[in-house]
Amino acid sequence: MKIRSIAIACALAGGLAGCDSLREALTTHVDVVAKAEDRELSVTRSGDLLGNTTLQIPINRETAMIVADLWMNYQLLGVAAARGDSLGDQQLIDDATVGITANERLRRYMASAGGSTVADSASETTYTQAAGGIMVARHILFQFPGGASQEQKDSVRRRAETIRAQVTSRNFADMARRHSTDGSAAQGGNLGAFRRDDMVKPFSDAVASLQPGEISGLVETQYGYHIIQRPTYADARAQYDPMFAEGAEQRAESVFVAGVEADADIEVRADAAAQAKAAARDLAAHRQNTDVMATYTGGRLTVSRFVRWVESFQPQARIPQQMAGAPDSLVRLFVRSIARNEVLLMKADSAGIVMTPAEKEQLYGEFRGLIVALWQQLGIDPLMLADSARNQPERERLAAARVDAYLDRMMTGQAQPLTVPSPVQSVLTATYSWKINSAGVDRAVERARKLRASADSARSAQQPPSQVPMPAPPGDTGRNQ
Repeated sequence: MKIRSIAIACALAGGLAGCDSLREALTTHVDVVAKAEDRELSVTRSGDLLGNTTLQIPINRETAMIVADLWMNYQLLGVAAARGDSLGDQQLIDDATVGITANERLRRYMASAGGSTVADSASETTYTQAAGGIMVARHILFQFPGGASQEQKDSVRRRAETIRAQVTSRNFADMARRHSTDGSAAQGGNLGAFRRDDMVKPFSDAVASLQPGEISGLVETQYGYHIIQRPTYADARAQYDPMFAEGAEQRAESVFVAGVEADADIEVRADAAAQAKAAARDLAAHRQNTDVMATYTGGRLTVSRFVRWVESFQPQARIPQQMAGAPDSLVRLFVRSIARNEVLLMKADSAGIVMTPAEKEQLYGEFRGLIVALWQQLGIDPLMLADSARNQPERERLAAARVDAYLDRMMTGQAQPLTVPSPVQSVLTATYSWKINSAGVDRAVERARKLRASADSARSAQQPPSQVPMPAPPGDTGRNQ
């Protein structure tokens, strides 16, 4: 469509005001990666940060988005500091930390409701029967090297048979310390309590075949030959009982949760996986999204609530990144588990399990402390700014300059990246205006790649030529030289 026809379309749609809006949408922000209030991260600046970095990081869209997010959050922190805003709005903090407080309330609810259904307790009978698949064992391992020949294995076996003839219940620990070739030797061969599936099958099967107090013959696994002792309950209970109790609690909790889920009639929407992946790509942009992902008796799971739960996970879990590459079937199961958490949270509400006023005050205090710590690390504490700037506009300019300086140091390895926790990001983005421009991010990546390629080429050109001619590969007649 020609420019003239666009203008006509604008006029037909509602006059020059509509046309101006369209023209702005088509022409602005092409050279901007991100905005934070009236501050802008240009394509040039972003591309230079990435292209000239001394850090060993890939130059791609994901990295550019991370840098843009950091810039935006740091700049918004600078705005808050310059304006004396402690970001203490309790309603915003409550909204931002809903996933964290919900997890704590669920923990308490499950401890009182789910945990109360635990009936099994450890005993000599459960130990003898290996109930719950919990076992305790000692062993003496005679390793053979990977890829060992049959002759080598036979040699190790003969030595193991000689030792086995000397092993008794009374001297087992001492013989393990003297002859075992793995890390358990220092503990007299003690492997502690473990679940049957934790060990390779031949080993677990051998333990299961022993009565408490018995010692096996030689057991071959991929690691070598083992002599295995299954201790008596009296010797094993200090290690067995805690693991059995933990497993019994988990089994009872699973039964309880399964019953709750069945009663709740959870239904995950057909497009839930697509919604989850879209939210994972930009959590901040979906914090107010009220689209429904799943329904259950008495409520529904919205994208907004889903995002709050995802943000409550530890960053090292990398939940958003995992969702991006996971099959839809697995993502739907994850959405279902979040919906189940919502159901359990309703039950916690009914049971009166809430955060007390004192606990909320503690949460607000910790949040304020986190803001102050971030300000100080970035060098934008309000007191620091007030010492060097006379009014708010000057303080804002000074804070922005210090944030830019920090980013420069960070991208050259002179300063550590400061992670801005999700609750802080949420309050910042709810308080101030911001924007990440997808097209600008892509252009910054293009610029960064050109800078990196140019730098790599310059380094190659500076390397002294080899003094020894390299031989041509076989069959090369030199046509291309």
